[in-house]
Amino acid sequence: MAQLIKQQQVIGSDNWQVIEDDAAVSDYAIVSLSRWQAERDTLAEKAQAGVLGLFLKSEETADLIGDDASRFALIAIDFPKFTDGRGYTAARLLRERHGYQGELRAMGDVLIDQLFSMQRCGFDSFNLRDDQDQEEALKAFSTFTSCYQTDAREPRPLFRRRA
Repeated sequence: MAQLIKQQQVIGSDNWQVIEDDAAVSDYAIVSLSRWQAERDTLAEKAQAGVLGLFLKSEETADLIGDDASRFALIAIDFPKFTDGRGYTAARLLRERHGYQGELRAMGDVLIDQLFSMQRCGFDSFNLRDDQDQEEALKAFSTFTSCYQTDAREPRPLFRRRA
């Protein structure tokens, strides 16, 4: 079972579960984009209640969600292997272009080395791969004290932040 870090704290696990397309949708279910698109009308009530999440595969772009992004309490983005960076782009687009304010969760082949950059792209929870050390993972969030560039949470570059 994956190890969950949320808001830079180890929480172990929570109620959210990715479900198969043919499974019944219960509270705190994370459904695929294709299922959402096919069953939007029947799933809308759970989304409105804040108990429906969306699973975005690495090959699915954030623009496929569009205005629907705000309907989900959680959007989980898959990293099928650590070298696949499309999830970073999806996170930035969801935060910046689509104004998504809910929880963004990195899932799949998530390694400690990626956490700092993932957080800068807008992720706030991370399902670490089982072989990753939780205490080392928490240290990764303080890899750098300042960044020159803008990110999903800080739209001003460093020179604009200086007094």
